[in-house]
Amino acid sequence: MEFSFKDARFFKQCIDAVGNLIDEGSFEISKEGIHLRSLDPSQIAMVDFRLPKGHAFASFDVDEPRTISLNLQDLSKVLSRSKGSEKVTIVFDEKEGNRLLIDFAGDSKRDFKLPLLDLRDSSIPKEPKVQLETAVKIKAGHFKEMLKDVVLVSSHLQMEAQDGQFNIEAHGDSGDLKVENNTKTLKDLEVKAASATKAMYPAEYLDKMTRAAIEAEPVHIEFGTNKPIRLSYKISEAEFVFFLAPRVESA
Repeated sequence: MEFSFKDARFFKQCIDAVGNLIDEGSFEISKEGIHLRSLDPSQIAMVDFRLPKGHAFASFDVDEPRTISLNLQDLSKVLSRSKGSEKVTIVFDEKEGNRLLIDFAGDSKRDFKLPLLDLRDSSIPKEPKVQLETAVKIKAGHFKEMLKDVVLVSSHLQMEAQDGQFNIEAHGDSGDLKVENNTKTLKDLEVKAASATKAMYPAEYLDKMTRAAIEAEPVHIEFGTNKPIRLSYKISEAEFVFFLAPRVESA
């Protein structure tokens, strides 16, 4: 099994988007590309990462499906050592046993070897099947700014949507916040709500999920009243989908 990227920094972006939520993960690598789906340690959030075989790769040579389990923080640290637009090649060789080879090629050639993890007891979670009434499309940069405002006053935020309106509220001991966004005044905002929708989510997790999103690109937010949120975006050809359970306050 061997695949490579012309620019190691792209692959690091992908790993960081996943690694912001989980520390360890198992990549399913097949002729179709790379896939990972995993719950975070608290089991209230899930990440689904897909990188289909295509132009994102400089080369892709996979004869049979294989699962590779790694410490994502260690992998990110190695990828951060790329210089300029160095090519990175990922190789799994049976001769190396339980190690993954990571080769950088630029002005010089550097080889790293990372140990593989044994996560065979970890089953792949199923994607939640839930009907979500509301779909919001908003630039990642704008959504991140709202999250920065939220954490000034609270650890949680409440999302509301209806009739072209997407609002966020947060309440805490240090103050209150309300952000109102309307499709008539905020460029590139799209809101499709079958009915008035309201739900509360932990801001820390939404920050982790969107941290790697490109500022000028959109994030897609789907949610329902007291239902999980489905948040998705792309980095080039890489696709990221996150799910997060709501906080339901007792009456």
